[in-house]
Amino acid sequence: MLTWMQRHKKWLVSTIWISTIAFVGAGFVGWGSYDFGKSGGAVAVVGDRTITIDEYQREYSTLYEQYAQIFGKEFNQEMADKLKLKDVAYKMAIEKNLILSYGDELGLSVTNEDIAKELVKYEAFIKDGKFDKDTYIKVLNRNGTTVSEFENSLKRNILLQKVEELFQLKANENEVKALNELLFLEDNIDVKVLDINNIKVLNSLEEIKKYWSENKLNYMSENSYDIDYEVIALKKGEYSQEELKDYYEKFKSDYRNTDDTIKTFEEALDDVKLALDLQETKKIALKEYIKYKKDEKKFSKNSIIFQTDLSFGENNNDIISSKEGTLFKPFLIKNEYVIVKLNKKLPPKELSFEQAKENVTKDFINNAKSLKLKALSKKELANFKGKNIGWVNRSSVSNIEGLNQMEAAQFFNQLFSVNNKLGEINLGNKVVLYKINDSRFSAYDSKRDESVRRTLENLQNTELMTNLIKSLEDRYEIQSSLGTKE
Repeated sequence: MLTWMQRHKKWLVSTIWISTIAFVGAGFVGWGSYDFGKSGGAVAVVGDRTITIDEYQREYSTLYEQYAQIFGKEFNQEMADKLKLKDVAYKMAIEKNLILSYGDELGLSVTNEDIAKELVKYEAFIKDGKFDKDTYIKVLNRNGTTVSEFENSLKRNILLQKVEELFQLKANENEVKALNELLFLEDNIDVKVLDINNIKVLNSLEEIKKYWSENKLNYMSENSYDIDYEVIALKKGEYSQEELKDYYEKFKSDYRNTDDTIKTFEEALDDVKLALDLQETKKIALKEYIKYKKDEKKFSKNSIIFQTDLSFGENNNDIISSKEGTLFKPFLIKNEYVIVKLNKKLPPKELSFEQAKENVTKDFINNAKSLKLKALSKKELANFKGKNIGWVNRSSVSNIEGLNQMEAAQFFNQLFSVNNKLGEINLGNKVVLYKINDSRFSAYDSKRDESVRRTLENLQNTELMTNLIKSLEDRYEIQSSLGTKE
């Protein structure tokens, strides 16, 4: 999946260059290695416009959420880092501010009426069927932003939309009809599916050991960390009714029911007690931390832990990226405070055959099967005899024996991108041999016009906006505080 995402990254970005405000109902995504200091600073200046850290972070969060919605649970922070989404978000922030600067030059402005029209579109701000100012302010406060910050972001988005509207192209009917027929070109084909799971391989311990010997560098241990640590267990205290109610009154907005109403004191009582217990436990943990810092006390626990086995939650990254000898302030893990000292980082080591045997055996079998599948494909293609499945197009969902619906969709999509009438299409664990007997334009179908029109206009307008941005890069000075890599 990651390869597909990398290939289509520019396309994904171009479809969301003007985004909605993503932080209503969702917080910022974690930032990993970037650290810009205090919130509100600048990361770049474009023309007369400053790109703040907050604006940059919102751009990243929006982009991250777009990918997460498309790819679901498979998408995570590691994939985001491999795709360099931070760099992509930075580039998008620059491009948006180039367009905003152009909007300023054209004299475009955003009125209070424009903002009001946008605000009523957010369901989170609606109460009893209409926009409610108190609800609006509360929702923003819960999401860590202010009315001023939110409406400034809204102004930027509205101005972006106004500039974009100046460059909207509409596809004409002849273009739509021609593309309608071209996109749904039809082929009459014969196919044969070869499945790697049907291939048998013989393997011996000697062959597996030989494979391991030739590929030792692929079988290394993880990074590991020599750490000292101490766990400060939760200290349960006794609190007066007055202390409990006083704490509740100060922080009651934090205690909410599933319908977002504030819990009563009685409903929140257990939560309040836990909060006070954690407060007292943290004080104890900080006192212990000072003792370790002054070397007045020695740690009672030591472990060498592999990177994937680190169990300190969001603090794992801090441990991984810190220098040897770092002593960490107490952090909360499952209602306990933990003090950690990183003694040493231990680099990966070659695994012995016994340690790597399970993975080596799997890899050996998969490699042997892949080689046999490749040889079988070549042999079958030389004297091809397949099954005719009739006329198909790019959007066909025909049942092909040996392929599920998703695999069939992948096959058809690739089939209409090939130049050879006879060949193979690799779907990972399966190879589909094909022969194109004949081709024709599909019959014109007006039901497809709207979909075709959107596709054509998206392509045209994306190209137009890309060219505009290139022109604006020469028009306005860009002062950047960090570099990005494509």
